[in-house]
Amino acid sequence: MTNQTFEQLKKTYESGRTRPLAWRRAQLNALRRLVTENRDAFVSSAMADLGKPAAETVLMELNLVAGEAQFVRNRLSLWTARHPKAMHWMLQPAAGWTIAEPKGVVLIISPWNYPVLLALEPMADALAAGNAICLKPSELSPNTSRLIAELVPQYLDPEAVRVVEGGPKETGELLKCPFNHIFYTGGGHVGKIVMRAAAEHLTPVTLELGGKSPCFVDRTADINVAARRIAWGKFTNAGQTCVAPDYVLATPDVAEALAERIAVAITEFYGEDPKASPDFGRIINDRHFERLCKLLPVGTVPPEEPSSPLVQVASAVGAAMDMVGRRFNAVTTGRGGAGEMAGSANNAAKPTAGSNMAAADDGATASAAVEPSEIHKVPGVFGLAGRIVCGGKVDRAARYIAPTVLYGTSPDAPVMKEEIFGPILPILVVEDAESAIRFINKRSRPLAAYVFSRDHEVRLTFERQTSSGALGYSLPLGHLLSSRLPFGGVGASGIGTYHGKAGFLTFSHVKTVVTKPQFPDTLRLVYPPFNEAKAKLFDIIAKFS
Repeated sequence: MTNQTFEQLKKTYESGRTRPLAWRRAQLNALRRLVTENRDAFVSSAMADLGKPAAETVLMELNLVAGEAQFVRNRLSLWTARHPKAMHWMLQPAAGWTIAEPKGVVLIISPWNYPVLLALEPMADALAAGNAICLKPSELSPNTSRLIAELVPQYLDPEAVRVVEGGPKETGELLKCPFNHIFYTGGGHVGKIVMRAAAEHLTPVTLELGGKSPCFVDRTADINVAARRIAWGKFTNAGQTCVAPDYVLATPDVAEALAERIAVAITEFYGEDPKASPDFGRIINDRHFERLCKLLPVGTVPPEEPSSPLVQVASAVGAAMDMVGRRFNAVTTGRGGAGEMAGSANNAAKPTAGSNMAAADDGATASAAVEPSEIHKVPGVFGLAGRIVCGGKVDRAARYIAPTVLYGTSPDAPVMKEEIFGPILPILVVEDAESAIRFINKRSRPLAAYVFSRDHEVRLTFERQTSSGALGYSLPLGHLLSSRLPFGGVGASGIGTYHGKAGFLTFSHVKTVVTKPQFPDTLRLVYPPFNEAKAKLFDIIAKFS
């Protein structure tokens, strides 16, 4: 079936059907209608798959798809036109230009976390470039996948755009086909599988992956604004966003206050009981729910079904010890633990913008060794995961995990070993900006990095000395929302970009075209045989080149 789909798409593309600008504009107009006329259906499917609030689905998915389709449609004439390029004077008279042509039949493999946006937004770019498209939505968001499969043939050209539903088996079969480009959004493990399969046909790939996106905060930031923006960026879609702040690196003089203020922001957003809030989502499935529970402090989550009375007693003892630890920590903090830490820290030290960037190793892991001076150990915090400032509550039946803030997290904690992709925010206390940069650069390059600081020197140093897919000053998720900004990763966080013109170029081959009149035939000067006169001419040319 998948091979038949590919052959049909190939036949359509080779017929030239997808190349005219009129066809492309018609498809982009239809894509806009698809998302605007079926708004309620998409809201319902996202709610069924993810418990996603209606406002999030509309603002963070449907509106962005419609906006991207309109943005690229309005610029097609400019992007597809010939772009003249100057030719070398030795070749005159001559002319040259570039022109963007479709790559052919492309495969888009989309994830479950933003099942509409990350399926249809790259499709808009691929349609703008004039390709035939095979879309494979995620089977983990089955309701949205089914809805897309039903609607696409009703609105778009069914001979040029196909949707293939299914799981790993169907994806594997698609990857055996010689597509002209593969666009994959998801995790790094599957990303490697996609890249290996693409190598069999020398197919170019775009990999939109993820990683642990850091967020640095120092004393110059407005803590209230920083807390609200970090809470918004982190807990939108229940933390299941590839560019969400994964962890916070805060200087000792603001770390605890920031943690408490983020907890206040969570209450402002979702109320005293986020579980009852219509604006807070749920975890996609049981497997991811259990994975996230293991990242919380030991004893926070009771076992699903204790196997014996002994296990039940052990669980109760663990919970009691955790409670004692929290109370002890509260007493320690009340005696000025944070103030002592702030007083002992060297907060005056600042990075210099002219220093060299630390080498970032793409093969670095989250368990890379960290020098003791980079991360402060918070007094009274005994567990590696840190102290729970807010949240920590779970409901297995509802796949609910409360927005959770951890303070004083250790770099060796399980929550720091992998991308969290959920509503858990660890806050690490870091000496200063230089220490934060060293900490970041010892790990794989992230999809995004965020800096909350009004110190120009600190900002400039992060820009020059760290490498990430994007860098946001006091603005998480901002680059995700703009069609004018390329979106993509670097190193382990991805290959290639899209959105707007970057997306158009991703799905295009930019072809160089040159022309030279046959008369006069000035190239006779460089034809063999090469005599002494021509040798002298070459010397003269070399001097002027």
